[in-house]
Amino acid sequence: MKFTLSWLKEHLDTQATLDEILYALTDLGLEVEGVEDPAAKLKDFTIAKVTHAEKHPDADKLRVCTVDTDEGEKQIVCGAPNAREGITVVLCKPGSYIPGLDITISVGKIRGVESHGMMASERELELSEEHDGIIELPSGEVGQRFVDWLAKNDPARVDPVIEIAITPNRPDALGVRGIALDLAARGLGTLKPAKTAEIDGQFSCPIAVSIDEDTREDGCEVFAGRLIRNVTNVPSPQWLQTQLRALGLRPISALVDVTNFFTYDRNRPLHVFDADKVQGSLRIHRAAGGETMVGLDEKEHTFSAGQVVISDDAGIESVAGIMGGLATGCTLETTNVFLEAAVWEPVQIAMTGRALKINSDARYRNERGIDPAYNMQALDDATQMILDLCGGEPSDVVVAGQVPDVSRAYKLDASRVSSLVGMDIPESEQRQTLTKLGFRLEGNMAHVPSWRPDVLGEADLVEEVARIASLTKLKGKPMPRAHTGVPKPILSPQQKREQIARRTTAALGYNECVTYSFIDRDSAALFGGGTDVTMLENPISSEMSHMRPDLLAGLLLAAARNQARGFADLALFEVGPVFSGGEPGEQQLQVAGLLIGRTGPKDVHGTARAVDLYDAKADAEAVLAAIGAPAKVQILRDAPGWFHPGRSGRICLGPKKVLGVFGELHPKVLDAMDVKGPAVAFALWPAQVPEARSKSATRPALALRDLQAVERDFAFVVDSKVEALTLVNAAAGADKALIDGVRVFDQFTGDKAEAQMGEGKKSIAITVRLQPVEATLKEAEIEAVAKKVVEKVAKATGGVLRG
Repeated sequence: MKFTLSWLKEHLDTQATLDEILYALTDLGLEVEGVEDPAAKLKDFTIAKVTHAEKHPDADKLRVCTVDTDEGEKQIVCGAPNAREGITVVLCKPGSYIPGLDITISVGKIRGVESHGMMASERELELSEEHDGIIELPSGEVGQRFVDWLAKNDPARVDPVIEIAITPNRPDALGVRGIALDLAARGLGTLKPAKTAEIDGQFSCPIAVSIDEDTREDGCEVFAGRLIRNVTNVPSPQWLQTQLRALGLRPISALVDVTNFFTYDRNRPLHVFDADKVQGSLRIHRAAGGETMVGLDEKEHTFSAGQVVISDDAGIESVAGIMGGLATGCTLETTNVFLEAAVWEPVQIAMTGRALKINSDARYRNERGIDPAYNMQALDDATQMILDLCGGEPSDVVVAGQVPDVSRAYKLDASRVSSLVGMDIPESEQRQTLTKLGFRLEGNMAHVPSWRPDVLGEADLVEEVARIASLTKLKGKPMPRAHTGVPKPILSPQQKREQIARRTTAALGYNECVTYSFIDRDSAALFGGGTDVTMLENPISSEMSHMRPDLLAGLLLAAARNQARGFADLALFEVGPVFSGGEPGEQQLQVAGLLIGRTGPKDVHGTARAVDLYDAKADAEAVLAAIGAPAKVQILRDAPGWFHPGRSGRICLGPKKVLGVFGELHPKVLDAMDVKGPAVAFALWPAQVPEARSKSATRPALALRDLQAVERDFAFVVDSKVEALTLVNAAAGADKALIDGVRVFDQFTGDKAEAQMGEGKKSIAITVRLQPVEATLKEAEIEAVAKKVVEKVAKATGGVLRG
């Protein structure tokens, strides 16, 4: 809903500033979506005077003007036909932005002659569509701001335009008077008396109207109209054209513009027929189906059975309450006009408009509800405006049906404002508020005004009182606690793990994704899913037919979309459920991360490199450590099939307790998902991490050793099929009290290794760290541990020390 500030002040006597009005509107529930201030676009333009004008030496249609400005005389080349000596003009200086042209002008040469600015037309300043010549002002001082001149001489041109959002339950706010009523009730001014007219018909209306019986109850309740003959349809006066243009409407003619004015001024859609084009009487009825009509939008509309229309003896002439027909539309040649005002059933208006795909201001208001009690008065008020602008003689009013009775009353219980809203408002103030909003109070009964179809109970009375009082005054009050003591934790351990995992992964540099739990069959099949047990019975699309078996499917789809848009290096993660079946227990929480491309941008020093499985392993271990997983875990083979078989691993607590997987994704999966590698990933299952034995929130005492550690290196020759992990685990088990850690630091394989150590052999070198606890180790003790290491490794792998 758009309206201008001056239009609002036609109904509201107020001294409030624009900012105060905007704040009050939003606070009242009429949210301000935007304000267009024409003055802001015109602030840089000044008034100047042409002191001399002569023909351009190289162009017949250009004139070289000497212009007196606030910065002295300037030379400006102008092509306007009315550019001449002695006129007062609007000057656009170099550096000024011209809204109508969407350019910023500068000093330039036009056919070899230098021009220091331009003299503007109305269209170039977006004041109107006039562009046949530059603006000629009847008065004005050189150097005066043009916007100040307009504010004094033509204020409608710089009138702010306010746009508010209207909720479906507030049709009364679709009229400027309804908005003014709310502001007056808030205390921002006084509502001016409504301008009403009483028109006495001068002759009987020759056009009869009727409503079919099957249309009265849920189609049209009342249809009224009158003929106005001998009118002179002229362009609307400037004030009306300016008001309509400010709302984005195109002025057409006085007759049509009057109906648009009442649509916005009083939320009262009206329609005018060219009476000379109407054949016989007007009948409101339901379409049989298949009829057609060309509307005022110049489109042909085909009606379905049951839609409410207005017909004359020749056929359908209007879509009832939505749009008139082109055949009986008014033009500047119209001399006799039939003006109609009706109350339509909102639901059928909405259904018909939606079916015909017609969006109009009339439909927008009629389907939300108008004030039925204003119907007959609106006919008189619009008639008076037509007589004032176009002249003519009005007939008596013809009416079919009757104005519906929407009167209703509800009990006003002053105490309910406190119990429902929590605000303490005196009863006298409540009654005053409702009275200002148009409610009529009789004792403790509040009679609802006819223009408020949204008020349907006692609670709505409370809402009105609280809304006008302002809900910003609502203050929170602490509730009394039923018992003392420390409340139980709100989050469960698993919820805490989910939260910690999300924050930790984000801290590692990943960007969180939130993807759909549904993916297509082919993508699900790549990750062990895509079966009938996870298929949706009624998917919203073929790309969302199955529950996801793994989060990596959605992350790879997101990565493919990003790569298609030029983002090659990605770090994405997601925390959410995955599904192995369709039953409630066949789902579990998963944390998944995906790394693609390089570790950083291209670098002259070569510090950026392609991501590898150890990046995924490090990040997976960091997340597991954050959620409380044990420090000592096993890395085993046999990762799922969507990982590279030789560049991946499972993070386990024993062979059956899998905490997660990591590694490089299989090239076939990347190719199927249209993702360019290298790509590595990890997937973790927080629920598999065992809970800590100690429930205490405190950390254990820090154990520091003040004795120097000792490291010994061993190189073993083993079969080429022996895994390094087997050797490391064997060495670590040689003496669990002294051995603090074992790590691999070298591996010698290939043809050269076999040439030196024998066919099918390789060398694995490890470092064993010994940490004494009670006393410094002696050489004999170190040798004893070294001997145990060699024995354990030999027993577990068959390896021997390399000579």
